[in-house]
Amino acid sequence: MHKLVAFSFAAFCLVSVPVFAAGGGGSGGGSSSSGGGGSPSDHGCKKGEVWNKKTKKCVKEQSGILPDEELYQQGRALAKTGQYDWALEVLSLVQNQNDPRVLNYMGYSNRKAGRLEVAVGYYRKALAINPNFVLAREYLGEGYVAAGRSDLAKAELAEIAQRCGVTCEEYRDLSLAIAGKAE
Repeated sequence: MHKLVAFSFAAFCLVSVPVFAAGGGGSGGGSSSSGGGGSPSDHGCKKGEVWNKKTKKCVKEQSGILPDEELYQQGRALAKTGQYDWALEVLSLVQNQNDPRVLNYMGYSNRKAGRLEVAVGYYRKALAINPNFVLAREYLGEGYVAAGRSDLAKAELAEIAQRCGVTCEEYRDLSLAIAGKAE
């Protein structure tokens, strides 16, 4: 099965053209201490619910129930704790589906759940909006590593180096992934 996924991903990569565009702006990566206040599960919410920090209660997931930033932060927190499908549910509630951060964590959640082809589409869309989003480039590169495409991962590494140098966290993390020393 792993070989089939890697082959499918490799075939997808061969027919897709990477987005490498110049442009201004910051990375757009990193976390924010403001926002949703962690994962909904940190507050005892069940799948299908999000945490409303104003009412201090779990509420049923629905579009517009919380500000986009809070939904993004909760979706990101879920993704980072391995709750990928729940993260995708929460991130899909964000009204601005063109926010590169949202697209990045939709890609991250799909990649970590084993849906590499889907993940690449989200990363590329995020990078089309913000080519300098080095966290999306790192995660895309990690997807390429998982698919056995170190050549494409190295291309993303070079793009990261141009944007933030060789000492930024995203460069270091992707370098380790390419070397087979990542988490």
